[in-house]
Order: sequence, then C-alpha cells, then structure tokens
Amino acid sequence: MIPNSENDRGVNNNKEGAEVTKMSNPGLASNFIQNIINEDNEKGTYGGRVHTRFPPEPNGYLHIGHAKAICVDFGIAAQYNGLCNLRFDDTNPSKEDVEYVESIKRDVNWLGFDWEDREYYASDYFEQLYRYALQLIKAGKAYVCDLSPEEIREYRGTLTEPGKESPYRNRSVEENLDLFERMKAGEYEDGTRVLRAKIDMASPNLNMRDPVLYRILRSTHHRTGDKWCIYPMYDYAHPLSDAIEGVTHSICTLEFEDHRPLYDWILAALELPNPPKQIEFARLNLTNTIMSKRKLRQLVEKGIVEGWDDPRMPTLSGLRRRGYTPEAIRDFCERIGVAKSNSVVDIALLEHCIREDLNKKVPRVMAVLRPLKVVITNYPEGEVEYVEAENNPEDPGAGTRKLPFGREIYIEQDDFLEDPPKKFFRLAPGKEVRLKHAYIIKCEDVIKNQKTGEIVELRCTYDPDTISGGPSSGRKVKGTLHWVSAKHALDARIRLYEHLLIDEDAWGEGEENDFLSQINPNSLEVLTSSKVEESLKDAAPGSRFQFLRQGYFCVDTTSGKDNSLVFNRIVSLKDTWAKINKNE
Repeated sequence: MIPNSENDRGVNNNKEGAEVTKMSNPGLASNFIQNIINEDNEKGTYGGRVHTRFPPEPNGYLHIGHAKAICVDFGIAAQYNGLCNLRFDDTNPSKEDVEYVESIKRDVNWLGFDWEDREYYASDYFEQLYRYALQLIKAGKAYVCDLSPEEIREYRGTLTEPGKESPYRNRSVEENLDLFERMKAGEYEDGTRVLRAKIDMASPNLNMRDPVLYRILRSTHHRTGDKWCIYPMYDYAHPLSDAIEGVTHSICTLEFEDHRPLYDWILAALELPNPPKQIEFARLNLTNTIMSKRKLRQLVEKGIVEGWDDPRMPTLSGLRRRGYTPEAIRDFCERIGVAKSNSVVDIALLEHCIREDLNKKVPRVMAVLRPLKVVITNYPEGEVEYVEAENNPEDPGAGTRKLPFGREIYIEQDDFLEDPPKKFFRLAPGKEVRLKHAYIIKCEDVIKNQKTGEIVELRCTYDPDTISGGPSSGRKVKGTLHWVSAKHALDARIRLYEHLLIDEDAWGEGEENDFLSQINPNSLEVLTSSKVEESLKDAAPGSRFQFLRQGYFCVDTTSGKDNSLVFNRIVSLKDTWAKINKNE
C-alpha cells in the first residue's frame, strides 16, 4: 500500500495525535514484518505461501516514499520465494489516467522489480465487487443511504462523541436491493445516494461508523469507459481485491492501522476463507521533501515545477531524470529499515547513498561552471598538447583519457581572488597553483573591463618542467584547479538544484502546513555559459559523471531543441551524512 492518504480513503483517527521522531541515524531496524510471516509459516496459516502486492492508485506519479513500499512489498516476497502482484487500485476515475498507469509501471521496472504476468486492476473485479455488495445487502450488513455527503459527515460524530444512525439505516433488504440496482442503472444523480456498511455508529473508530462502500460517480474510467456509474470506495475494494488475488500479507503504511478493523470486517462479513492479513509499517518522511501526491500534483498544476519529472521533484521519474540510480535508492530503503513508529529521515542520508554509488562507477571529467579566461603568455601560440588524465581513481580498470592543453584555458571565477584572505590556496596575483593533470601556473596580470571593473581575463605564466614526468613535476604548491582548454571546450547549460522546501521540517501532511510558502525560490539555478571538456561531445542522455570539485552530474534526458548539452547536478561532493557519522 502506498504511503499516501487520498480523499476517498476515509479517516485516520490518529492523525492529530501522531507522534513523529526525527531520525538522525536510523540504521537498520529489526524487521517485525518478517517475524509475523515466520509465525504464520510455522502455523501453516497460508500453507507456507507468501504473496504480497504493490497497489498504487493511478492518480499521480510515484515518489521516493513509494520506493520504500515497493522495496518492502517485492523484497519480502522475494525473501520467501513468494509472489508480488502489481495492482492498480483504480476506483476513482475522476482522478486517474493511463499516463499514471504507464509511469508507475516504468518506475517499478526501473527500480529493479518484475511483477511478471501479475498485472491486475481493481477494475478487473468490478463485477465481482458488485456481487459481493449484493451479498452484504442480503445479509443485512449494508444499506442504501440518502444522506448528502455533508450530512453523512455530520452524522458521523467526532473522536469524542458517537455518531447518529442514518434515518435510512433500517430499510428492508428488498428496498435496499432495489435502490442499489437502480443506482447501478443510472437512475439517480451523483451524490444523491450511497451504499453504506451497517456496522456501529458508536464505534470509537470513525472508520467503522457505517462507512460508504459505493458512490454514484459519472466519470469515464480509463479501462471500463462508461460501463459503470457507481464505483466502490478504496476501503471496500482493497481487501476484496487482495482476497481475490490470493494475497496472504497486505503490507501497508501506518496511517492505515485504523482502517484494519474495516479491512477485516469486510472479509469476515462475506465469510471469505483464509483472509489476507494487513500489516502496517512506518511510512517514509524525508526532510525538505514533499511526500504527498496531492501536494505534488499542485506543484505541477500550478506550474511551480516543469512537470512530474522535474529533477527537483521527489518523484521517481524526477530522481531518474536528475541522475539518481535505482541501486542508490534501494540502498537507501534498506538502510532506513522497516519500523513500527513514524520518523523523519534526514535527506542527507539519501544524498550519501547516491554519492557512494556514483563514486565507484562514474568517470571523472572537468567542467568549468562559471568560466574565467586565462592566457598563458609564455606558452607557444597555436600549439596544442595532450595530457593524460585518469577516468576514475576508484576503479583501476576505468583507464585514462587525453585532454587537450593550450595557451588559453578557462578556470572557475571562484578560483581567483584579487585580494585573497590568508588561507586562500587558489589563484591570486603573484601566486602559483597546479592545473590538474598539467602544469603549475603563476598569475602575472589581471585584465578588467574598464567601465565595470569586472575581471575578464588573467595573464599567467607556466613552468614547463612541472608536467607529469618533467624535471620539476614533484614541485609542491598548495592549490590544484580544474580547467578546460578554451579552444576545445564545449558549451553547456548547467542546472544546479537545491532542496525544493526551505524548512527541513516542512514535510508534514497537516492542513496547517502551508507548504507553498515553503517553496525554495532558489531551488533551480541555470548557468548558460559553462564549458565542459570535449570528451563529453557524444555523452548520451542519462549518462553520469563527476565534475571534478563540483559534484555529480547527469546529461539531461530532455536536452534543448538545439541539441545543446544540458547537465543536471545530481548532488554536490560535500557529504554531510558521512561527516555526521564519522564524528559520532
């Protein structure tokens, strides 16, 4: 079950009082789900079978929270040599779309999981769910109610006061059957009648106070078209879909703990044999991150982001476009573990996981994000030589490449200060630095725009004996800079990202949390005049690199119409999580 709470899923009684603990170092939690399954297997509850499902609603794109659910659902099944279904709980056609179905399948596959031939839809069972509803009516366990949605909420009561019974609660079985058939036939307007379970209006659990099972909704379904004008509610369709598919363990997130009595009631009321068992675990909350499909949809619809795959979004499609790897996300989900109580994970742990993964596998290249031209005055004009550079010091088998070097190069603007502080070990007037894989240079002169005073060029000299293998190659200087050859460098656009939310605690679901006011206006910075080394000329969309001293970057999969190179920064090199854990 996905870690989102949508409008048609009922009431979460614990929402107001839910206690959330900030996790600074979650580590690996003991997996209580395995303990429950082990006990069931010892008792022979399901004949030794373990069958789970991942059941998203196709009303948006999956996000990093769903990745945890996917890893749990498919991972548990794999551990016990069981099965895991992919089922779309498509019971609300007004919010669903084929686009979301296809994106979900793409994301689950990308994350590394395969549902084989077990792709199901709640809509596959609409006829069976309808027959089950008739069975409940005939058993006196469901009735047609004419109260409006507002009246139903009013009659429901509160957490401290019991509800009131509907005046339509005691209709005869015959009248309920007739009205429900006419609801199905389309005789009534939307919202005028619903089918409700007859349970207990005084129950301390609001979900058990005669919940709605069916509503009238004239909306074209992406699979069944206009065949139906009544649709089952999620809390009714979900347990029955599990039972129909032979699911043994219905693993869901903690906000559905209060829905479990209704889950069990529906299965028991229909006397279904060997019913599935619902097990809840803590959903993922991540600092600086929106973890609600409803709110993410608002960002898309309001144009605050480019779309569901905007690299600032925590959607799996956004993370994929940004350059995250499925291996890093699975590692992250394993590290945070499975727990019973809600907590908040520092986003620094996710960033640490992607750094660890990319550090081992991606090539190093040089890119200058904010170029400053350097002319090496004593280097022969027109001459080009090639210096050797390692591709990845973490991977001895990655080999080397040749980089062109000439009289004119670019360095970072930030790597030069005209009046530097005492411990500034980069370039300054009269100071020396080493160019990575090349020579030591010394700044001799600073050229400025006469009108603005802006530094536009540096004049430097180089020591020809300091190249690798040269007589003075071992000469030490404190600073080493990355650079690119001005003649050979490629133009590139660079997208730099910061967290989408300013406040690290602005991840909550409460209505009081005005998350739009927390949107970081500096979450995206686009650099249009960057330069990258020529080896990136044929870099394929989606390929990843470490830009020396800058971070990890990915070639954008939707690059500009002019076929220009566009890079997304995946993550910076600074690893706060590793530093935190080293100091502990």
